[in-house]
Amino acid sequence: MGLGIKKGDTVAVLAGKEKGKKGRIISVLTDKAGKGGKVLVEKLNIIKRHTKPSKTHEQGGIIEKEGPIHASNVMLVCPKCGARTKIAAHMQADGGKLRVCKKCKEVID
Repeated sequence: MGLGIKKGDTVAVLAGKEKGKKGRIISVLTDKAGKGGKVLVEKLNIIKRHTKPSKTHEQGGIIEKEGPIHASNVMLVCPKCGARTKIAAHMQADGGKLRVCKKCKEVID
């Protein structure tokens, strides 16, 4: 099942400077050369980048953007019951997988 979380899911941060905060996943960074397994969470773990003026950033200066958080440090928040929960994978009759909340037993997507 991989990480078990997808773009658009609401997650709670379990560790680090943003511990206890909730946010929506912007993107999931998959494993490439051992650098993956991380997620970008909207408005959390803000980092500053000093950039030179270029075609993409005509002004240059200090740009604030979201930094990656390791996937093990976030946990899915169930949209039905609102609790932090683990995810169970249930197989459908046609062979597809469903993500199910382990607390309230509701289908997540």
